[in-house]
Amino acid sequence: MNNEEIKQIEELCKHNRCSIIKMITCAKSGHPGGGLSAVDILTVLYNKILKNFPEWDKSPNHETRDRFVLSKGHASATLYAVLAQKGYFAESELMSFRQLGSRLQGHPNTHLPGIEVPTGSLGQGLSMACGIAMALKLDKNSAHVFTLMGDGELQEGSCWEAFMHAPHRGLNNLTAIIDRNHLQIDGSTESIKDINPLDAKLKAFNWNVVEIDGHNIEEIYNALENSRKSDKPTAIIANTVKGKGVSFMENQCGWHGKAPCDEDCQRALEELK
Repeated sequence: MNNEEIKQIEELCKHNRCSIIKMITCAKSGHPGGGLSAVDILTVLYNKILKNFPEWDKSPNHETRDRFVLSKGHASATLYAVLAQKGYFAESELMSFRQLGSRLQGHPNTHLPGIEVPTGSLGQGLSMACGIAMALKLDKNSAHVFTLMGDGELQEGSCWEAFMHAPHRGLNNLTAIIDRNHLQIDGSTESIKDINPLDAKLKAFNWNVVEIDGHNIEEIYNALENSRKSDKPTAIIANTVKGKGVSFMENQCGWHGKAPCDEDCQRALEELK
């Protein structure tokens, strides 16, 4: 990526962060902390990496599209903001987030264009991504599967069954991105159930492992792009800051599932300008 492309993505990240804050404030419900930590990852993924088609709900035969699974489904506001920014639906619909009858529910479901599978029950996304990747292999389809996981969900045994399964099945068409912000609803991942040394564990499970700054646009791009070339499934450990971009939310687990009030919303938007 050249400097101009990086600047363009950085501006989109600001835009998407503002959308998230507005959505969650309007709904008076949501998860801003873990949503903001994932913005840079998903903005790069959808704008520079995925072979995706915003009109795929009207043209379902685009079988070569890359697939994305949001394992940390509570960060749905981030995915919705990026999908709207990409043209999957009108940005005006974002303000219906978590409202009765809205397509933009608290966790993603397939009523909305661009959502491959309903997610949000933590510890399940990687298993679903493995199944999709296996099906693509059987169909001799060159599409790639990406999934975004939270680091707290890695405390669940189902994740490690999937981590063991993917290399055994030769799923080099699978990339797992771990949003490593070190916080979950009850505190730090280290104090709740330590998952370290994460890189060594994943390497022992025979994954290609890359560790990056999850807010550095160029590092994110390079890791995602190179993951297509690996002969193994790739795990990207993206070191992030929960609440990134809003000073009073950063590194605060209290914002895991807390909506900003109107005053907090204005403060956050001023910081994100």
